[in-house]
Amino acid sequence: MTPADDATPDGRSALHPDADPPAAVDLSPELADALGRAARTPTLVIACDYDGTLAPFVDDPTLAVPAPGAIDALDRLAGLPRTTVALLSGRNREALARVSGAVAPLVLVGSHGSEWEGGFDTPLDDDELARLDRVGSELSEIVSRTPGAHVEHKPTAAVLHVRPVEDPALRQRAMAEAMARPAALDGVFVTEGKNVVEIAVREASKGAAIERLVEQTGAEIAIFIGDDVTDERGFARLRDGDIGIKVGDGRTLATHRVADIPAVVGLLSRLAELRG
Repeated sequence: MTPADDATPDGRSALHPDADPPAAVDLSPELADALGRAARTPTLVIACDYDGTLAPFVDDPTLAVPAPGAIDALDRLAGLPRTTVALLSGRNREALARVSGAVAPLVLVGSHGSEWEGGFDTPLDDDELARLDRVGSELSEIVSRTPGAHVEHKPTAAVLHVRPVEDPALRQRAMAEAMARPAALDGVFVTEGKNVVEIAVREASKGAAIERLVEQTGAEIAIFIGDDVTDERGFARLRDGDIGIKVGDGRTLATHRVADIPAVVGLLSRLAELRG
């Protein structure tokens, strides 16, 4: 199917006729060339972070819905031959499915790459469960003195969220206390992001998850798109020829960059047109 075959006269997708056509996106020549190369590869993996990449940050994480056109673009890509598309998020998989509304054939991978459709490879042992309980208790104690903060409980981690905290000094203090106390415990794995500290009792890696997707599919090229410091572990594990795309400002190991979430939607739509 050519791009012209995949559009109605008003520019809407023939696969998803109710979707608005994506806004034009201004890509760097290097990124445009990379997308063209990815579109031509026989087998392709596309992995996207969720919060800050496909959905804007909001104070209530349960209300972080996808940006207009985001899931439509991913669905179009996932419907193409030999194309695997995954949402790769720090959220637990159930929460990711609920907030994104994504369904098969999109692949949902939660808990920073450690939680797949079949769950975790092995359940937590007694020591890990006790450690997780202690981490959650210590973070809850910090929250009790930080109005607006809350703790998110995951199957293998507890997460301190301070984005809703109005006082910047209180926000900084809570983050510092989390890093100095529960994050310093033996046997934990810490990920510090934008107004969050996640403390896990089992190591997880978005990079390892991308490698697993590549191994399962035999993909010649993997694309990974992310915005946060937690996504750097994914960029770090990409192979020569793979494509890492950082969303927004900040230092990164990604080889390409786009400005914001609408640009992500635009480039995904562009890739779907090229590969279609």
